[in-house]
Formats: sequence, structure tokens, C-alpha cells
Amino acid sequence: MEQGQGPPPPKPPATERDIGFAERAVAAAGAAVVSAVLVNPLDVAKTRLQAQAAGVVYNPIWSDFRCYPSCSTGGINGLGPCSSCSPECFQYRGTMDVFSKVTRQEGIFRLWRGTGASLALAVPTVGIYLPSYDLLRNWIEEYSDRNCPKLRPYAPLISGSIARSLACITCCPIELARTRMQAFKESNVGGKPPGMWKTLIGVLSSRQSIKSPENVRGYHLLWTGLGAQLARDAPYSAICWTVLEPIRRHVTRLFGDQSNATVILGANFSAGFIAGVISAGATCPLDVAKTRRQIEKDPERVLSMNTRRILLEVWRKEGVEGLFRGAGPRMGRAGPSVGIVVSSYEVVKHLMHKNTSNAADL
Repeated sequence: MEQGQGPPPPKPPATERDIGFAERAVAAAGAAVVSAVLVNPLDVAKTRLQAQAAGVVYNPIWSDFRCYPSCSTGGINGLGPCSSCSPECFQYRGTMDVFSKVTRQEGIFRLWRGTGASLALAVPTVGIYLPSYDLLRNWIEEYSDRNCPKLRPYAPLISGSIARSLACITCCPIELARTRMQAFKESNVGGKPPGMWKTLIGVLSSRQSIKSPENVRGYHLLWTGLGAQLARDAPYSAICWTVLEPIRRHVTRLFGDQSNATVILGANFSAGFIAGVISAGATCPLDVAKTRRQIEKDPERVLSMNTRRILLEVWRKEGVEGLFRGAGPRMGRAGPSVGIVVSSYEVVKHLMHKNTSNAADL
């Protein structure tokens, strides 16, 4: 080293914004797995309530169906098809009633019906959604700081809507399969009910019964309900992040230590829980439209339905109650789900960033 030449300047410290898309996707996917398994029963309850209101009839259709003891005259000790059951046995009156009847009639594991599809949906959806949201928000905030400061407060709303739309378009076929698996009691006699792939094959096979096949372009039916899903998820995400960001920043400031994993976990879980409940409640009518769109089996009606028409139909026949059918389990699912996903994602991202920074300092 030449005399008078000082040591090389230290490298600037790594920041959270230096984390790449792949690392963010890994963190998000891991968080999504935990959430999908824990909250699936609430998703089943919400879908069953909405499907019942749409006209899906929940009658016993397999040999091991279990009636209530008061209706046991149709079978031995309450087992077997139950011709003397009252209609009440097959009507869901609320979230806890769904849990009770599904557990008694179909077995407790049916509450996790569609979990495989939920996992197949959650991992790519969240793996695309959260990293895209992070990177878009960072870019919009940097752009607004340089050019348009008034735009900065809208960064969560804009980036959340765009990121969620990308995830929805990519994963719509899996969401379609999950909704149908949770809504219907279909079962092969003596075997397991159809899984995700058979459900999607069944959707495609319905093309053959449409009078004008030219109206259906190849695999177009796998994206059935995409419009309704985008109409639900884009505003859901916009509301969620608009509520979440200020809450978690406020909670983090209260504790002061932004480098503590416990503070990050608590701030993000509480903010995510509140934001999830509010956004799920506000967008419940759009979720009702999405569910009805995706469980429709009449091929002709599939082609003619749209979100606006479904909402008007529900409003005329069922009123406000119909538009908010399943709001309880939907909000009960969204609160912990958003809290778990966002807090797990931020903690894993924090730990990965910390390890990367320590390795860079060596």
C-alpha cells in the first residue's frame, strides 16, 4: 500500500431494500404454509354458507354418512343413509353449526378439505404477492420522494392492488379448484372425493355440454370467476395495506427497537390482524359473487354470469344479509391469516437480512 493512502472506505450498511425477490418469495411462501393449514376450517365454513345460499343442497350422498341420534331410525345406530332426517340436519345456520355438522356427518378431517389446494394456492400466491408488494411500494416511495411527495401516502394502496392482481391472474385455476372442493360434498363411492387435478379436469369436461363450443377458448374455463376474484382481491388488498402500514409503523415506533425480531413479530401480527378483519368485512359482497361464480355448474350460465349481475341478483332475492353471507368466518379467517403471513414474512425476511449483513461484515 502506498504511503499516505488510507484504508478503503467501508461499504455502506445493507438495508432491507437490498433483499432480492427470490429471498422475499421464500420468506413469504413459508409464512403462507403455516397460515393455510391453521385457518382452512374457517374457509370451509365460509364457502359452505355461501354455497348453501346459492342453492347447493347438502344431502347425504355416501354410505358412511352420520345422522344425528334423533334421526337414527333411517340407519343402524345413526349410521347409513338417513331417509327420516329432518331438513334441519342438512342446513347450516352459522360458522359453529358448519363445524358441528361437518364433523359429525363427514368426519373432522373434512374441515381441512381443500387444504392441498390451499397450500398449492398459498405458496405461489403469497410468494408472488408479498415480494411484488414490497418492491412496488419501495419503488413508488422512492419515486414520490424525488418527484411527487403527495403520492407517497398512496404507495400501499397502489402497490397492493397491482401485486394482488398479478397473483390472482397467475393462480386463478387453483383458487377455482379449492372453492369447488370446499363447496361440494361430492365423493366417489367407496373412495376419496376428487382432488385438485380431477376437479379441474371436471371443469374442462363441461365444455363438451356447451351448445356453442366456439365461445370457449381452450382452457378459458380454468379462469372462471377471475373477474369476480379481481373485483374482490384488488380492493381487499388496497384496503388491507392502507390500514396495515400506518398501524405497524405506529406500533413499531412505540417500542422503538426496529431491529428486534419480537417487536417486528408483534407489530406486524397486530397490524395484520386488524387490517385483515376490516378489509375482509368490507369486501364480503365481492367474495359472495366470486364464490357463486366459481361453484356454478350450468355451462350456459357460466358464460353469461358477471360480478355485477350476481350482486344484483343476491340483493333482490336475499337483501343485505345475502351480500354479507359468510362474513363472520371470512373475517375470522382473514384476521389471523393476514397477521400470521405478514408477521412470519417480516420476521423471516429480517433474519435473512441479518444473516446476510453479518456474512458481508466478515
